[in-house]
Amino acid sequence: MRYRAGAGRVSIAVGGERGAGSDGAMVEEVQKHSVHTLVFRSLKRTHDMFVADNAKPVPLDDESHKVKMAVKLRTEYGSVLHMPTLKENMREKGGPATGDPYGHKQYSGNEGEELEYVITGTHPYPPGPGVALTADTKIQRMPSESAAQSLAVSLPASQSRLDANRTAAGVGEIYRHAGISERSQPPGMSVAMMEAGGNKNSALVPKKAPTMPKPQWHPPWKLYRVISGHLGWVRCIAVEPGNQWFVTGSADRTIKIWDLASGKLKLSLTGHISTVRGVIVSARSPYLFSCGEDKQVKCWDLEYNKVIRHYHGHLSAVYGLDLHPTIDVLVTCSRDSTARIWDVRTKASVHTLSGHTNAVATVKCQAAEPQVVTGSHDTTIRLWDLVAGKTRVTLTNHKKSVRAVILHPRHYTFASGSPDNIKQWKFPDGNFIQNLSGHNAIINTLTVNSDGVLVSGADNGTMHLWDWRTGYNFQRVHAAVQPGSLDSESGIFACVFDQSESRLLTAEADKTIKVYKEDDTATEETHPISWKPEIIKRKRF
Repeated sequence: MRYRAGAGRVSIAVGGERGAGSDGAMVEEVQKHSVHTLVFRSLKRTHDMFVADNAKPVPLDDESHKVKMAVKLRTEYGSVLHMPTLKENMREKGGPATGDPYGHKQYSGNEGEELEYVITGTHPYPPGPGVALTADTKIQRMPSESAAQSLAVSLPASQSRLDANRTAAGVGEIYRHAGISERSQPPGMSVAMMEAGGNKNSALVPKKAPTMPKPQWHPPWKLYRVISGHLGWVRCIAVEPGNQWFVTGSADRTIKIWDLASGKLKLSLTGHISTVRGVIVSARSPYLFSCGEDKQVKCWDLEYNKVIRHYHGHLSAVYGLDLHPTIDVLVTCSRDSTARIWDVRTKASVHTLSGHTNAVATVKCQAAEPQVVTGSHDTTIRLWDLVAGKTRVTLTNHKKSVRAVILHPRHYTFASGSPDNIKQWKFPDGNFIQNLSGHNAIINTLTVNSDGVLVSGADNGTMHLWDWRTGYNFQRVHAAVQPGSLDSESGIFACVFDQSESRLLTAEADKTIKVYKEDDTATEETHPISWKPEIIKRKRF
């Protein structure tokens, strides 16, 4: 016996009797024998591969099919089982025919006439497998649209209230199953369930495009006092928690304290050697904090009117500061692209919040997460993890510098101001809510009160008032500059509501503080909302 390899397989030849033959003939004969052997050896596998029809459907089991259809019908049409029988224009057609293999009885009608159905209140429709038909479930005319509406009218109030949506969907399923086209109404129409007198009335109404809800009416604000005294741009303003006085910081390097009721100067504080860019009064201690372009952050004791602490660390001008509402922590932001968190008492720098790539223009604190929010000239807003000292979320929707951020006093939301748009966001992840478009200027400041009045002040001296919920701009103000100032020196650098939210104070480039209050004589009739929902549209990006 010898082995010969050829064409990728082993051929076996038996020597002895046919040794004189040629090698080629011997190989050919052996190959035939080898293939023949392989075919018979794999006969079962070959039979499974070519004979068995695996694509053939499994034989239908009548009993299982009946159970399946009964469950399906009860599930899909259970919402309309309580409907009463409607016998409208009933005409019997023909007699009963033989039943089909699944238990459906069929009825033959006059040729050329369309078979239509009646809906019963006690049986699924169409009659399910295994459900006996009664005399009331004969095939009749399909209920018209008015008949379908009268079905809904006759529903009990409580049941229709529970199954309003499911009933509307169930009727559509009935039509579809009965052979009617899938859309029984025109594409732009929908069935609306309306409650009247305890019943549900079904009315066909066109779907309306979503529009902005009607804004809440707010009385207009009017200027009633102009306070002068600074010798330079008034860059920042803050009202003390007791609502007795307020404080301003100016480019004349002074901090001035004014009586809120009369507008008279009470005190001037000197100590900064450059423009004062931020002031805030603590609600937890008798301290006033200030920061400026001289890189300094100062803590003033208002009992002695002296600086008692300095917070050293920023490498460039400090543009803003804020106090944490519940813990003794001060947060400052600077042109050095960082925000710093300070322990008020020990003067220690707890964290340096780094991540912005340009000057940080504004910072706000809140007791809930995220506890620190910053806006920067790098066009981003960052929400910070105060414990870890790291960025939690970075918002990149703005296209220009973010100079102002304000937190809503009641809602878990905030707004940011930029020359491209004012944007509203939802905490804690910074989900975008809406754009407030129309204030086409460099927005320096934002403030909002509990009534939902958002105020934006800009570099060109304009001030816009918005309804927070809808983003409707209900008033625009451009106050005249103070006589003696340059006409070009028109700009609002800061604005704030007092603690009663009845007065609005603005710090301006004409070296004055302007005080606004609501117009008590205004009513919704004298100052109606000029609201056009087809014009005012929400922008999502």
